[in-house]
Amino acid sequence: MVGSGFGGSVAAYRMASAGLSVVVLERGRAYAPGTFPRSPAEMGKAFWDPAEGLYGMFDVWSFDGCDSVVSSGLGGGSLIYANVLLRKDERWFVHEEPLPHGGHENWPVTRADLDPHYDAVEQMIGVTSYPLEHDAYSDTPKTRALQDAATELGLDFQLPPLAVSFAPSRGAAPGIGLPLVDGPYGNLHGVPRRTCRLCGECNLGCNDGAKNSLDHTYLAAARHHGADLRTLHDVRGIRPRRGGGYAVDYVTHQPSTGPRTITCDRLVLAAGTLGTTYLLLRSRAELPGLSNALGTRFSGNGDLLTFLLRAKDRTRTRTINASRGPVITSAIRLADTADGTRETGRGGYIEDGGFPAFVDWLVEGADVRSELGRAARFLVERLRAMLTGDTNLSAEIADLLGRGELSVSSLPLLGMGRDVPDGVLRLKDGKLDVEWHTETGEDYFERVRATMRRVSDVLGAEYAELPAWLAKRIVTVHPLGGAPMGRHPGEGVCDAYGEVFDHPGLFIADGAALPGAVGANPSLTIAALSDRMSTRMLERRPSPPKRSTTATKEVEFHMTVATGLVHDPSGELPSGPTPGPGERTSLSFTEEMRGFLSLGVADPRSGDVSSRTDGDRFSFELTIRIDDVSRFLAEPTHLARAEGWVDAPFCGGRRMVERGWFNLFAPGLSSDRREMRYRLWFTDAEGEPRTLSGWKDVHHGPATRLWLDTSTLFSRLLEGHVPEGEDEGATVLGAGTLHIRPMDLAATLKSFDTEGPRGLTAVARFGRFFVGELWDVYGPG
Repeated sequence: MVGSGFGGSVAAYRMASAGLSVVVLERGRAYAPGTFPRSPAEMGKAFWDPAEGLYGMFDVWSFDGCDSVVSSGLGGGSLIYANVLLRKDERWFVHEEPLPHGGHENWPVTRADLDPHYDAVEQMIGVTSYPLEHDAYSDTPKTRALQDAATELGLDFQLPPLAVSFAPSRGAAPGIGLPLVDGPYGNLHGVPRRTCRLCGECNLGCNDGAKNSLDHTYLAAARHHGADLRTLHDVRGIRPRRGGGYAVDYVTHQPSTGPRTITCDRLVLAAGTLGTTYLLLRSRAELPGLSNALGTRFSGNGDLLTFLLRAKDRTRTRTINASRGPVITSAIRLADTADGTRETGRGGYIEDGGFPAFVDWLVEGADVRSELGRAARFLVERLRAMLTGDTNLSAEIADLLGRGELSVSSLPLLGMGRDVPDGVLRLKDGKLDVEWHTETGEDYFERVRATMRRVSDVLGAEYAELPAWLAKRIVTVHPLGGAPMGRHPGEGVCDAYGEVFDHPGLFIADGAALPGAVGANPSLTIAALSDRMSTRMLERRPSPPKRSTTATKEVEFHMTVATGLVHDPSGELPSGPTPGPGERTSLSFTEEMRGFLSLGVADPRSGDVSSRTDGDRFSFELTIRIDDVSRFLAEPTHLARAEGWVDAPFCGGRRMVERGWFNLFAPGLSSDRREMRYRLWFTDAEGEPRTLSGWKDVHHGPATRLWLDTSTLFSRLLEGHVPEGEDEGATVLGAGTLHIRPMDLAATLKSFDTEGPRGLTAVARFGRFFVGELWDVYGPG
């Protein structure tokens, strides 16, 4: 994976959790809570320009017609975005929508295609709307102000989903600054986190860890499953590898190295819209046959920033206090012609903005006219005091500092929407250049500005725009396009699953693949498309190739991404506590079970489980993968991954397992009891998430029970994707038992395979463990 933002992190997790070998190359550094810059000295170094010795988080690009701010760091844009995870509106997946200069905007995917993947991403990241009605959060004036304006104007107001932890754990009551419970995959940074303190610092990086950024979610899970996360690895070019796959050229920063190369069977580009398109443009000569659509369909997702200043409630200053709360808490939706309503024009969203509390001082300092008046009054009062002998300066100093009316009564507004994706990215003197202007989208921008002015009028505020708008320039934090998906090479660079046309195994998993503006905040859609891409990659993965016993001199690293193991002749080991793949032995075997589940029954041992019709059939075929046999045997729960498929008529036939867990001889309720546990997440044909939760009850008794106990799986089908330990609160859809047939057991024994050193020894150790556990349970005594 090149990049660790919303595309790369999702793909890294999906591949790693399926037992595949993954390396993530991220040019930026990791940022633990408490390490994000805040002081002037720190902020001065917080920008990305390696040529000037700067390796910070903010990467600012300036082009003709627009400027763009993107992120550099482990977690990509999630480190500095404003937490909003809105889905792309269903009717905004347009088809054959004409563009001003010819061509059409066409989305080869639909909302229905993405909804299961939206669900998966929301579940993994953890989203919730702003808890405005809870006592701890009800005092958020900026949210109330936008709500009041929307109500008076008859606009569609909502509290959008946010990737912020307001409660210490899922399902708990919200509270400010409470210690956060670590997620199921541990804490990537090892630094305590706490719930949102409403400090407005989201866009500078959350020093509390309340933002559920990708390093706290997908990347932590990816590393837990063995992914190798390499920071300060800056990719400079890509090219095909002789015999298949790709070579990736890169350098490392701090310590700095010369050019290095890593090779892979499949390559996922997720360096962001600008980074991915730049890489493809630079590598075009090495990748013959790239579509002529490369560089097209650029847009800024309709981004527009304005300000409402000195809001008044009748004749009094209206308190808005934009520095209290997350950066964004609420949104107004503007309808679109595509919605089929009476509204005309391209739709979008207007969201409340915020800024850190310390910016209040800068805002007040910029209020020159008030500052001069206060200074003059202070001098007059000092002269009067000298004449009268008054030595108390408190009132005069308080007046000199002012009442903070500008900062407390002002509100940034953030607009975004379906602007026209007709920009072009290209190389100019070897550097990335953008040809894009607001003229073709002028109707859209004027509509958003007019709505913002109406909101300003309702709040009694002065409406102000960035000086750049005078030249019709915008600042976008959501650049999209450049390598758009399409139905064929004449329309796009990649297909609807992100695979580049005529370049098998090369995928695009970020905003570059979008053929137009999302309209809403695009992060969730990028992540969902990556999740969908990952499902297709796993369905079509080839068999692992035989490992080569030789290494070419010109390649310093050899990596087989997603289908094999990493060979690292230079001695550089993966980051984090997980041992390098070259130092461990993995083991896998395949298991098939069949049986029946009775819908409407909650207990698999109940007498109500009697159905044996074709419609009640349920079966699965799983490959159990143990990445590291030594670690597996040492862990008390003996956890491995399960991947494969389930098959049931009432779920729509064969469905791929999206995530699966297997515990071998986990401790039971007593010392003479063990459990073999299975937990499989999948989605049925209707798009509904489901969990198969099963266990084999291995307990002390006569040896004649051994086969029955180890071949019978008591199973329950649960609604949703239910984590371990939460079955009791889940809705049970059905229950029953599955069994291994003797002929299937023989196939399982033949399927054992290993990768890595001392494979036969690993199999023997596994066998001794298996037999030893059975002896402990069924042996005499």
